[in-house]
Amino acid sequence: MAERSFTIEDFPHARGGLPLLVRARDPQVDLLDAFAAVEPLVRDWLPRCAGILFRGFALGPAGDSAANSAANSVERFRAFAAAFGHPLLSYEFGSTPRTNVASGVYTSTEYPADQHIPLHNEQAYTRDWPMRIWFYCVQAAPVGGETPIADSRAIHRRIPADIRERFERRGLMYVRNYGNGLDVPWQRVFNTDDRAAVEAYCRDHRILCDWKEDGELRTRQICQATARHPVTGEAVWFNQAHLFHVSNLPEEARSALLDILDEEDLPRNVYHADGGPIDPADLAAIRAVLAEETVLFPWRTGDVMMLDNMLAAHARTPFSGPRKVVVAMAEPHSAD
Repeated sequence: MAERSFTIEDFPHARGGLPLLVRARDPQVDLLDAFAAVEPLVRDWLPRCAGILFRGFALGPAGDSAANSAANSVERFRAFAAAFGHPLLSYEFGSTPRTNVASGVYTSTEYPADQHIPLHNEQAYTRDWPMRIWFYCVQAAPVGGETPIADSRAIHRRIPADIRERFERRGLMYVRNYGNGLDVPWQRVFNTDDRAAVEAYCRDHRILCDWKEDGELRTRQICQATARHPVTGEAVWFNQAHLFHVSNLPEEARSALLDILDEEDLPRNVYHADGGPIDPADLAAIRAVLAEETVLFPWRTGDVMMLDNMLAAHARTPFSGPRKVVVAMAEPHSAD
C-alpha cells in the first residue's frame, strides 16, 4: 500500500516531537494492510520521537458485525504488533494484574478507575524489560482514561544532577511481598503455583526470594536507576522508585498499612541498593519533573500507539464509564 494512504503530522499535544502522529487519509485504510509502508516509517522515526500514534485507521474488515468487531480488531492489533518481527512477550514478573485477551495481548493494568497510575517505563523495576510496547484503544472512556506519555531522555536531563548522581551511584533495591489480600498473589505474578519454578525463575533473573512463615513470598532485586539505550546510546531515566516507594501511597493508606505491618512486610517498597532509605524529598523532585514532562491527549476509539519502552514512559489517568485499552510487548532486553 502506498505511503500516500496516510499523513505524517506534528501532533498538537506533542512535546519535543512525542508523539508523532500518523493519520489515515481514509477510514477504510486498514493499519495491518498498511504495514509495508508503516514499518520503514517506524524504523526511521521511533528512535527519534520515542512514540508514534496511529489514528483514523481501520483494524478489521469493513462491515464487520458489532459482535465480531472487537475480537477481530484485537486479533489484527496482535498481528500488527507481531509483524515487526519479534514474538510477543508474555507478562512475567508483573507488578499489577492483567488479563490475557489474545496470544501476547493483555488488558492494560486492571487498577481501580478512580486511581492514577504514575508515569513509568514498563518493567523498569526489573533487570529485564520489553523494548517495544503497543497500546490499542478498543473503547475510549467517555471521561478521562488517557495514557499520558513522557520522553525518558528529557526526564533524565531534567532530574537535578545531585539526585541523578546519587541514584546512579547507589542503585535501587525493590522489595515485594505478595498476596495476603494486599497485593497480587505470587502464583499470578509468576504464572505458576510451583515453588520450585518460582525459585528457578528468581535464580535466573538475579532475584532474591524468601518464603515467609505464613507461606507467602518476599523478593528483593537490585536494579538500575538509569540506563543507556542499546541502539541510540542515549541516557534515560529508567526506574520505578517513585511508584514503588511507600511515599507514593496516599497518607491515610500509608498510615493504615504501617499500623498493621512492619515496613519490611509492606506489599512493595524500594530502597537504595545498599539498603539505605531513599529521601522522600528526592522522590518529590523526581515526581515534579515527571509532571512537567507529561504529554496528555484524549484517546479516540481505534487509536494505536507504539512506544520505544526505554525512550518513553507511560501512565494512566482516572476515568469513568466503560474503557478498554489492550497492550502488547516485544523485543526483550536485559540489563545483564
